[in-house]
Order: sequence, then C-alpha cells, then structure tokens
Amino acid sequence: MAMRELVVLGTASQAPTRRRNHNGYVLRWDDEVILFDPGEGSQRQLLHTTVTATDLTRICVTHFHGDHCLGLPGTIQRLSLDRVPHTVAVHFPAEGAQYFARLRHASSFYETAELAVQPIETDGQRIPLRSGTLEARRLRHPIDTYGYRLVEPDGCRMLPEKLSAYGIAGPAVGELLRVGHLDVGGRRVTRDEVSVPRPGQRFAFVMDTGLCDGVYALAEHADMLVIESTFLDSEAALAAEVGHLTAAQAARVATESGVRQLVLTHFSQRYGDTSRFVDEAREHFDGDLVIAEDLITVPVPPRRVASAG
Repeated sequence: MAMRELVVLGTASQAPTRRRNHNGYVLRWDDEVILFDPGEGSQRQLLHTTVTATDLTRICVTHFHGDHCLGLPGTIQRLSLDRVPHTVAVHFPAEGAQYFARLRHASSFYETAELAVQPIETDGQRIPLRSGTLEARRLRHPIDTYGYRLVEPDGCRMLPEKLSAYGIAGPAVGELLRVGHLDVGGRRVTRDEVSVPRPGQRFAFVMDTGLCDGVYALAEHADMLVIESTFLDSEAALAAEVGHLTAAQAARVATESGVRQLVLTHFSQRYGDTSRFVDEAREHFDGDLVIAEDLITVPVPPRRVASAG
C-alpha cells in the first residue's frame, strides 16, 4: 500500500548534541524513498528506523555544510555494501560538485551501487518522478543552497452516486477518466459532471536560509513543510547575519503560504528546551505543528477533500 511519511533521523544544527544527531530526513512517497541532507551519523540512525539503505531511491542535498552532508560517504558506501540493485539518483547544488566528488570517494571501497548524479544547475529545476515532480529553488545562505519540494499533479475524485445515476460502472469508469467524456444512452457525460477536484499533495523541504522568494515558493500550499528554525526571535539579528530562520519567521511563512502541517527542525545547540519554539511558532501559526525529535515518524496529512457541491 502506498505510504507517505517523514522519518526524522536527526534534528541538530552545526554540531550534534547528546539528544540530537546531525540532520537527516527520509521521505517515503509511494515508490520513492528520498534521503534529505544526510549529516554525520545518518547511516547509524537508519538502523533505529524501518528504513534501510536498500529502500533509498534518491538522495537530495541542500548544500555542503558538514551538518547536511557528512553522512554521504557512509551512506554511499552502504549502498554498495548492501548491493542495492536499483539506481539511486543524487541531487545537490552543481556549484558544490567538487565536495560531492570528495565525499563520494572519501575512502577506499568496492563500488557496486549505481548512482545517477544529477546536480541542480538552475533555480526552479524540475525532476520528473512517477508520482509527481521534484522541484529545486535557490535559497539565501553563505554558500550555494537549494530547497526542494515534491508536487503531485491535481486529479479528480469520482462520485459513485453520480456515476450510478448515469449508469456508468466497471471499465467505463476508467474510460471516462482517460478520455474526459463518455456517451451514455444518447447523452454525453463529462468527467466534471461525475467528479470533484482532488488537489495533489505537496511536500516542501527548506533548510539553511534567510527569508527569500525561494522559501515562499517552496512552501506555497504545502501539505507538509519541513523547515529549519535554528534560532528563537531573541537571536533574530544573528539569524539574519548567518543566513538562518527563527521559529517565528518559519511560522509566519507557513501561515502566509497556506501550509497545513509545519515541522520545525535544525535547532541550535544553545537551546535545550524546545517548548520555547512551540510558544513562539504558535503566535503566528495555528495549524498542525510538529517539533521534530530524532527518530520520530510523521505521516503526511491526508489529501485535502474537495466538496461535491
């Protein structure tokens, strides 16, 4: 059965703490299992989850600061150790290709896994997937950084009572979906007459950045927004200086962008109590709020339900 959920491997920024591993996030999305920003220790964190290296189909790196990429050598070598039979795509900022090359071959190993290296070269670059489109948008950070979002195409939900009223059943339903209309009893029935829109789901992943157009483009109408909130508002000046967000800024982005579920993560090691992040975010966002903790699993919210009218 198709599954859409986020598995959190680590939630620390810059340096791990006793409670928080370096970054690492796995998105299960139907037949895609995408590892985002594998920081140091990600391979070991996977052992505490139901995800294995063999499950991975894609790796996305936002930028080449260590807390977002130092887990790449171990993860890549594990793909070969486990003789993963399928190709694993890897995306990262093209400007950081030299860092990826060094990390990929950081030590001697027998490489058997096949990687499809597909750098992100332009703002707005799109990668087609079977279940939607993966899009990269440029963010604002001291080095080249991209965020990612996965967008499922909009569809429609057929209404059984209306299909029944027109006597449409069995293979005819599939034909109506494909063609858009069906001639029944001398009358043409259109797809719109027997269905309601079904908005596609959207997932957004925003790491190290100051506020910029890319943040809002990624977050727009996201069902789940995973976003860094390195600092609290008391350190807003520092956040702006080093290219990071506060919990309040992330929450305002979520509200202004129509986000349904907000997942805050990437916490500075200076904060031991994350309840302050809850309090700050709640001043600006009243939707579903998750403060990420290592090794939790967060289901992607169910699809929005359109009214039958």
